[in-house]
Amino acid sequence: MSERAARRGRDARREARGKAGAASKPYIVRNIPLLELASTEALEMIEANADLILEEIGIEFRDDEEALKLFKDAGADVQGTRVHFPKGFCQNLLKTAPSQYTQHARNPARSVEIGGNHTVFAPVYGPPFVRDLDEGRRYGTIEDFRNFVKLAYMAPAMHHSGGTVCEPVDLPVNKRHYDMLYAHMKYSDKPFMGSVTHPQRAEDSVAMCEILFGKEFVDQNTVMISLINANSPMVFDGTMLGALKVYARANQACIVSPFILAGAMSPVTALGTLAQVQAEVLAGGALTQLCRPGAPLIYGAFVSAISMQSGAPTFGTPEPTLVISAAAALARRLNLPFRSGGSLCASKVADAQAAYESANTLNATVLSGVNFALHSAGWLEGGLSSGYEKFVMDCDQLAMMQRLTEGYDLTDNGQGLDAIREVGPGSHYLGCAHTQANFETAFIRSTLADNNSYEQWEAEGAQDMAQRANTLWKKWLAEYQEPALDPGIDEALQAFMAEKKASFPDSNV
Repeated sequence: MSERAARRGRDARREARGKAGAASKPYIVRNIPLLELASTEALEMIEANADLILEEIGIEFRDDEEALKLFKDAGADVQGTRVHFPKGFCQNLLKTAPSQYTQHARNPARSVEIGGNHTVFAPVYGPPFVRDLDEGRRYGTIEDFRNFVKLAYMAPAMHHSGGTVCEPVDLPVNKRHYDMLYAHMKYSDKPFMGSVTHPQRAEDSVAMCEILFGKEFVDQNTVMISLINANSPMVFDGTMLGALKVYARANQACIVSPFILAGAMSPVTALGTLAQVQAEVLAGGALTQLCRPGAPLIYGAFVSAISMQSGAPTFGTPEPTLVISAAAALARRLNLPFRSGGSLCASKVADAQAAYESANTLNATVLSGVNFALHSAGWLEGGLSSGYEKFVMDCDQLAMMQRLTEGYDLTDNGQGLDAIREVGPGSHYLGCAHTQANFETAFIRSTLADNNSYEQWEAEGAQDMAQRANTLWKKWLAEYQEPALDPGIDEALQAFMAEKKASFPDSNV
């Protein structure tokens, strides 16, 4: 084969690997064992300490008289805004929460299973800034928001459209949730998240889902997941509680998730942090079941360490890995799905620091058995920026993790004895029938990594991975084709948004 023909073959294979969407899988079905770093003794110690926190110290529920009344009527000790929970009180309430459920997408083939031996990858959530190689760091816009929704739709290993993939700061704060939710509904047919920045915005999210799926379907099925953060340490505020009540009563899933920077918002030790996380999740999760027994719930834990010198958050370090592994085990002991991890880093750009820190977090996420992995792609700068190049680089690694979780092939083909018999001692396997039959699928191949010779790499522009990623995300957007949405539903959604937006003035709060 000539060098030119060989190069054409390599280019064709790289082109095929760069195509998005065709090989998409709706979610991971795990076929490898869990990595459990905490002993049973350690887990029981954490649970006992969490019970002490709930009973002796209590949890603050601020600016929500209804939540306090619900707890008091159920038998908790309410003193002002502080709620003290008898031992076993929260655990008994959580018995009605489902251990596994389907989050339905408008395309049934994209629906995901939450809990059990499943993992769902969802994009970065919440950054006010975006970054790419062309324009650098800037405030996010609704165009950026739509771009990230489209990229998540195109990425084969991304199972979910996510929520606030970036903040569109060019829209009024009190109205942008309409356009954000509509973007998920219009430009993707994967599952998505609802708005939590105000109880009314949660109600709007439910109403839009009722237009998309039908009111009765929404009441009986989970079509949204929403992120309810505790104000750690040990506080829930009125905004989060209001959104939680809306979603729980509408039978929509809440991720009750402490947001922890250990050393600032929890103790510096893993067991101290875990006891606090457990207490906060138990208290917030119990409220969902008081609102509607059987409401879907996810045990959440976002945990990072801080630099003890500067106070800045750090990522990819060993301590959060210990917390993620134990928290996942605690969630399983409660028979609840678990959210944590992602591809987290403190780096400002998609560089080696970003890669190392993200890989360390992602490996812990997958090996610990996280069910819902928010921030799986695009996270930069401690969550302040959504990175275009970082997004597709992370998606490349998500595909690697998807292959890893498939585990071992125990079939005759996987055992490979036919190949060993054919080749025998002293030869090679490159031309044997088994190799040829498995040529395209034997090893996963990166869409971005360059494994060619130095000379070829130099001839192709001597690009680093970030530069290749810049080309890839633009290619995905150029190839994007909008998934069909029923015109009547689209019209109804737009009419709902127009009427709502016209009913109150713009505001930046």
